[in-house]
Amino acid sequence: MAKRILLLLSCVFCLQFAVAQKMSDEQIKSFILTEQEKGTNRRTIAAMLLSKGVSPDRLRNIQTENSESNENLMGVSELDDKKTLDSHLREETEAPQEEETLEKVEATMEGMDEAPKIYGRNIFNNKLLTFESSKNIPIPSNYILGAGDVVVIDIWGASQDIIEARITPEGKIFVDRVGPLHLAGKKLADANQYVRDVLGNIYAESSINLTVGATRSIVVQVLGEVVVPGTYTLSSLSTAFNALYAAGGIGSIGTLRAINVFRGGKKVSTIDVYDYIFNGNLKGNITLQDNDIISVGPYDAIVNIEGKVKRPMMYELKEGESLSTLLNFSGGFTGDAYTEKLRVTRKSGKEYSLYTVERKDVGSFDLFDGDAVYVDEIISRFSNMIEISGAVFFPGQYQLSEEINSVAELIKAAGGVREDAFLDRAVLHHRNYDNTIEAQSIDIKGIINGTVADVELRNNDVIFIPSESDMKGEQVVTVNGEVNFPGEYKFAENTTLGDIILQAGGLTRAASVAKIDVSRQLYDPSALAERDTLVQIFTFDIKNGFVVDGNADFVLEPFDEVNIRRSPAFEKIKNVQVMGEVLFQGTYALQSKNVRLSDIIKQAGGVSNSAYVAGAKILRKITSEEKNTRAAMRKQNLLEYYENLLEIDNSSDATILDRIASLKQEDDEYYSIAIDLEDAMKNPGGDSDIFLCADDIIKVPQMVSSVRVSGEVNHPLSVTFKEGKPLKWYIKNAGGYTNKSKKRGCYVINMDGSVKKVSRFNKSDIKPGCEILVPRKKQRRDMTTGEIVTIGTSVASLATMLATVVNLLK
Repeated sequence: MAKRILLLLSCVFCLQFAVAQKMSDEQIKSFILTEQEKGTNRRTIAAMLLSKGVSPDRLRNIQTENSESNENLMGVSELDDKKTLDSHLREETEAPQEEETLEKVEATMEGMDEAPKIYGRNIFNNKLLTFESSKNIPIPSNYILGAGDVVVIDIWGASQDIIEARITPEGKIFVDRVGPLHLAGKKLADANQYVRDVLGNIYAESSINLTVGATRSIVVQVLGEVVVPGTYTLSSLSTAFNALYAAGGIGSIGTLRAINVFRGGKKVSTIDVYDYIFNGNLKGNITLQDNDIISVGPYDAIVNIEGKVKRPMMYELKEGESLSTLLNFSGGFTGDAYTEKLRVTRKSGKEYSLYTVERKDVGSFDLFDGDAVYVDEIISRFSNMIEISGAVFFPGQYQLSEEINSVAELIKAAGGVREDAFLDRAVLHHRNYDNTIEAQSIDIKGIINGTVADVELRNNDVIFIPSESDMKGEQVVTVNGEVNFPGEYKFAENTTLGDIILQAGGLTRAASVAKIDVSRQLYDPSALAERDTLVQIFTFDIKNGFVVDGNADFVLEPFDEVNIRRSPAFEKIKNVQVMGEVLFQGTYALQSKNVRLSDIIKQAGGVSNSAYVAGAKILRKITSEEKNTRAAMRKQNLLEYYENLLEIDNSSDATILDRIASLKQEDDEYYSIAIDLEDAMKNPGGDSDIFLCADDIIKVPQMVSSVRVSGEVNHPLSVTFKEGKPLKWYIKNAGGYTNKSKKRGCYVINMDGSVKKVSRFNKSDIKPGCEILVPRKKQRRDMTTGEIVTIGTSVASLATMLATVVNLLK
């Protein structure tokens, strides 16, 4: 029976271990948070985790990782080294031991809850700040040897030997030919001398040195308000900080200021962590010995400080420490702190109390647990500032002092007035004690000359000295027209017309020097009535060197406008292109405004033998006005197109119609002009010989011997042109009309771009290279049953009405 129970327990343990291995850290966290949301208490969650085979060590690692981020996560205490996971899966006879473990786990959870950010509290659980003892440091000379230490005795010189031995529980080592050596309890330096004295007689004329090869382990207890209180096995080189780090750091109510170390029932050290943090003092952090006890009690006072200090947060104070101590801990005041008075809020029984502490009393004002200190910000204004602005060399703010306390002294401190200063009147603004502003007129010239009494200044006074240039406003001269850089230019006295043209980059090639106009405002501030003439016009011509002809003494005034006209004889070179079947294709310049089509064809060497003169056309660039007109026409055509489609099929999809419309809206740069090139060449200057415009493109196509038939025919294709054949012959060759063809609406598009309606029996309008288009006739929509019923009902009602009227007239 016992074997079966043991086998069953082993299977259960293996299963739980496998489940635990499969659970990731995130899954464990999620499980804990889910159970907490359900209201499950810590004890039950701890039991559930242990039953799932999640080791306490792993839970403690998760707790340590989350302590820095203040996550609200439960934790599990570290088990004693001798306890294993099996102890939590034993039968009921050992339930008390399991109960004890659960109590330790539940107690650990309290340290996992989110705690206030108290300065220094996380020093022993910060992953970036480890207090684990190093194994590679040399053993100090004051190290006290004990049972378990491995010592190495090196002998060299006349004799050479190495003796390595572990100190027994009785505190001794055994050396051949010498016997026991008692080393336990001795400092390393004293033990070294003791070994030299004993072995010196045996190893004469040899050097002897004792070192520690491996340190022993010690067992210490960390009790009180730590995250994981318990018994820990540490290196004999460990200090109190190492033990606190192993215990997970200080708990939520633990103290940092009075951590005690007990040895043999007596207190041997008291540690103040703040003394270490702020002063680097490790005085209380002694090296531990076997069976030492570290006790962490609750804190005396936690005080919060906010406002204008360098490190506002919560700090732990000992009993009797003052507000001055708290200010030192927080790094002191910031530069903008109001230091004369500090506010302290205290929980006094059933309500709060407020204390105002003056700066001289911060050293004597004691703080208590729960106190909150606030340091205000200084007022955003000056206590000794005066200001000067305007026409002085160094405007700005100045100190109100015994040396500078009047208008004359302030102007002198600001470097004096500028040359353009308006000295007859300046403005001084006083700020009264009720924070209102009062203006006072100042005679700067009189104060400087000594003919007027100086004016005494008060705090926050502001003086403004205007300048004559500022009072006139920004004075400019405007240059328009044919200059390289037209625009506004700052006015300068005695500026001539030639000067301003040079400033504007000189004349362009299109400028006229025969007519340059200057427009000048008529300024009369004392006028009482309107005047007919508003602007005075001056007209000049300019010779070489920008010399004004007619009035050499003419100078510009502020706000004059200079207009450089375009020469009537200036024209940019305008070109046309000739493409297709001519002897010399290319670009040709228009030599005059009256160049005709035949002139350019002659310059191009005439048409080639393979040219189809009847299909020639001109592409002309669309002007901006023509673009606007075409856009309006296109919009109207699209509306009509929509209406036609909807009449044919009222179920047409609007999205499809929009797509068709977008495809039709091609923004062409050119439009076609149908021409009669043959007549233009035969009759130069005649009606067919049209005038050309800049950027025209003349296209002379090659002879084409086919006709394209498209639209509502059964088989759209190109048909060989036959002289004298009518329209119906071409339609027949394209498979004939369809059922939707509009037979009397056919038209042809010729190669020259002209469009003409043609009948079925026409012979002369069909030319080589043209395209015959057969349109679709308008589709009739059959009436629905509902529409027929509606019409019938209306007719019947009308008949009844007529019958009634006839009866009334009888």
